[in-house]
Amino acid sequence: MQVHSMSIRPATPADVDGARSVMLDTVYRDLGTGYVPRWHADIVDPAGAYLVPVRHALFVAVDGAGEVVGTGALDARGPAWPPNPRWLAERYPSGPTAQLRRVYVRPAHRRRGIARQLVERLLDFAAADGGYRAVYLHTDPAVPGAEAFWRSLGKPVHDERADPERPQSLVHFELPVHTAP
Repeated sequence: MQVHSMSIRPATPADVDGARSVMLDTVYRDLGTGYVPRWHADIVDPAGAYLVPVRHALFVAVDGAGEVVGTGALDARGPAWPPNPRWLAERYPSGPTAQLRRVYVRPAHRRRGIARQLVERLLDFAAADGGYRAVYLHTDPAVPGAEAFWRSLGKPVHDERADPERPQSLVHFELPVHTAP
């Protein structure tokens, strides 16, 4: 299936179950963490996390059969301290920071540009908001392709694999802020 047969659009309440399924499948299969309430509360209630707050967004990739096969979300919460380093939370404070979250694509639909299109739509949303000064995200470099994908779009600002004080091995990125359309 080619990417042109996909619809990339803002999620509606009717998309919530499909989006949740993509997200849960990813945290179990790809991240290997399973559902962890303190990390994944937004997955249980994507509508409350992304559809209701004005400055938050959830985009979905929907195939020709109407199935949600990819997700991408954005919220106005910067990285929390703890568990992230204090300096990182100070550099990307909640409010002026757009944090990209849940950019996930089902395995059968990967390597077709869907995630890149989701990210572009999220960046356009952040630009249209007008209040975001930075775009931040973190990724798990153990997930095949994740680190290379984010390096192609932004710059790493902290690699926990080189930080003996960090118990995790995340890589934190900043993406360029788009100008308003």
